[in-house]
Amino acid sequence: MAHPWTRPADIAAKVRRRWDDGSLLRAFGAGEEFGVLEVPVRGPRPGDIGDDLDAVRAWIAELDDGRRGDSRYGLVWGDIGGRHIGRNRIPTRAVLQTYDQAWALLGVRADVERFTAMLAEAESAGALHAWVLRHPVRALAVADVWPGLVAAYSWLDEHRGSGRHLREISAPGVDTKFAERHRAVLASMLEVGGSARAFVADLGLRSKAEFVRLRAGADVGLPASLSEVAVRVDELARWGLRPQSALIVENEITYLSVPVPERGMVLWGKGFEVDRIGRLPWLAGVPVAYWGDLDTHGFAILDRLRAWLPHAESVLMDRETLLGHRDRWGREASPARSQLTRLTSAERDLYEDLVTDRHGEQVRLEQERIDWKWALARMGQLR
Repeated sequence: MAHPWTRPADIAAKVRRRWDDGSLLRAFGAGEEFGVLEVPVRGPRPGDIGDDLDAVRAWIAELDDGRRGDSRYGLVWGDIGGRHIGRNRIPTRAVLQTYDQAWALLGVRADVERFTAMLAEAESAGALHAWVLRHPVRALAVADVWPGLVAAYSWLDEHRGSGRHLREISAPGVDTKFAERHRAVLASMLEVGGSARAFVADLGLRSKAEFVRLRAGADVGLPASLSEVAVRVDELARWGLRPQSALIVENEITYLSVPVPERGMVLWGKGFEVDRIGRLPWLAGVPVAYWGDLDTHGFAILDRLRAWLPHAESVLMDRETLLGHRDRWGREASPARSQLTRLTSAERDLYEDLVTDRHGEQVRLEQERIDWKWALARMGQLR
């Protein structure tokens, strides 16, 4: 049976924690003196020496060889033993006193050289240089694309508030796809939001136009010749339409199929893009109904819509509809589990049923699977 004594690999593992958390690289990059690292060595007890002297000698030799002439670590020795077996000197601590010893022990010298080069390349951009020091491990993970990231950072930082499209980025060796692919790192460097929308908005760049698609009845405010439009959100908000009711529908084909309420409208919600509709100011005082998939994400979208339109009511998202369509149930691949605070008590109960698999594992009833006659009967209750 192997003895539970400290090996060179155990010493390296202790030091590697300081590498993995970035503290070693951070101190090195900042020019700080190396803080001496001492690793306690667990060795044989006095009785082990008499019982298995050859194993003790082999263990000492392994630790001693692991020093590589003190290029990786030094050893502090102590005496154990007594009258019966004599005094014996064994290693009690491993000590590292230089960065070079740490790099040699961990086998990371090439990474340190890359890190040093990255710091030098970021020297002219003080904030970027500071980012590398704060996040040395994350910086090393993108070392292969570092020149491109520096160029992208410089262009984006210079063009804050310019109102230009991200597509207009003209940094050397950088294109839109590069910036989008590395958005999370660039967002951290630039200290802006990491989502696609927040990244552009926080930098003061121009977002891709957002559209809302709707079908409208008479006397709503659309030209008489138009029954359906897709309009930029900002322009639609200023249009000042006058619906007497509105139905927001998740699925496109259902949106195209459902009857338009008289003097009302049907809007295509497109999942979590429902925020675009929620921001339309002329819906604030209008009866609004939302019909989404009967699954956890459908309720999450409903909850999100109510952040904008608290008075929105759900339709065909009830227990009767769910249980009445057992033969049409599907499986929700990645159910939501968030706490949704804007649901009614009945909606919340059904959402909890779905989250806890009360009616079956990861049950979902997609909007387009609901019997059309069943749906139309309840649509009629909205008018």
